[in-house]
Amino acid sequence: MYEIDRKLEQLQKEGNPIRVGLIGAGQMGTDIVSQIRCMVGIDVPVVIDLKTEIALNAYKIAGVDEKNIIETSDIDTASKATKEGEKIVSTNYKIATRAESIQVVIDATGSPEMGALISLDCINHKKHIVMLNVECDVTIGPIIRQLAENAGVVYSLAAGDEPAAIIELCRFAKALGFKIVAAGKGKNNPLDIYATPNQWEARAKERGMSTKMLVEFVDGSKTMVEMASVSNATGLVPDIRGIHGPRCNIKDLLKIFCRKDQGGILEKEGIVDYAIGDINPGIFVIVTTDNSRLKSALIQRDMGYGPNYLLFRPYHLCSIETPLTAVQEVIYGESSGHPLKILVSECITVAKKNLKKGEILDSMGGYCYRASIELHIVAKEENMLPVGLAQGARLKCDVEKDQIITWDMVELNESSVLLQLRRLQDSILG
Repeated sequence: MYEIDRKLEQLQKEGNPIRVGLIGAGQMGTDIVSQIRCMVGIDVPVVIDLKTEIALNAYKIAGVDEKNIIETSDIDTASKATKEGEKIVSTNYKIATRAESIQVVIDATGSPEMGALISLDCINHKKHIVMLNVECDVTIGPIIRQLAENAGVVYSLAAGDEPAAIIELCRFAKALGFKIVAAGKGKNNPLDIYATPNQWEARAKERGMSTKMLVEFVDGSKTMVEMASVSNATGLVPDIRGIHGPRCNIKDLLKIFCRKDQGGILEKEGIVDYAIGDINPGIFVIVTTDNSRLKSALIQRDMGYGPNYLLFRPYHLCSIETPLTAVQEVIYGESSGHPLKILVSECITVAKKNLKKGEILDSMGGYCYRASIELHIVAKEENMLPVGLAQGARLKCDVEKDQIITWDMVELNESSVLLQLRRLQDSILG
């Protein structure tokens, strides 16, 4: 990645580190604070969470002396303190988005609504955005990206998270002139599309993560969100609604993720998908070329005899890599991945159980619904509700298990900033 290590060393020597504000100090947020403490040329002076003790604990785990940590909700106080080298914990997210010394804000909240609020305030106050909140990205990513560009700041997905890792490999393939057949990830949890929090509470506690987050992984919602994010950034599409998700090991990727006329499962090339097998924690891109010279060269490089070739990265480090995106934004003015001007795919809302009129929908990773993926043009034609808007919606009718929830089935919170930005995105960008 360019000379990013030397650039950071230079910033450290100059006493001018990149200053990051973190919003959301859960499992991933705490990792980010610890990782930045191991780096040079970058600092995280502000950590925000719904509870200040969670933000404070993130600093303590990272080895920050508590006497150097100040709790405040006042932006001016925080701005002054960060300039003097103090650390700030708060429940007021605007300290991260408005404090003078902060250059980049990392959104690690996982809440689409909070993502909308944070992104708008970052744009209004000229802060770069690192969107670890992929649920927000698949809902309003294009309009946030456009507003950020208009303001002269960078909107980016987070390095190390699977979407950005896949996008990086796609960029590599495209830059070399390869045609992409398929891009995807290995799923690391068992798949149960009807999983609910009561079934996974004990396991979540063992792993030190929220039950809701674990269920979002298990029921496939997180995978659908991630693959929609990749689709929207690359133009690759789901081959079928809900994508395939076959059981598959690394050695079988080329046999399975190829066209049906080549013995595989795909109707077409240029798709996003995932597999359950020994691929996790890796990500993959399968490419092809018509160039006979390159085919010979790929044989010589032990890439196989074609027609397709596997590019495989055996890891993604999630929050451990996220600080690199903050650095990339500030130093190079570039993203680790961002959506195209319009949505390619939509994350749609599917009922996990029979739901009754008047029922208020919970959240992803809950009891009511899961996410799936469909082409945006199809979702639009069939009036499918984006899953990022489902939380808190009131049902206007009964909904059967496995039925797709549509816009006309729900009453939405009209005061939601997320909803207003989505409507703006739909009206302006299509």
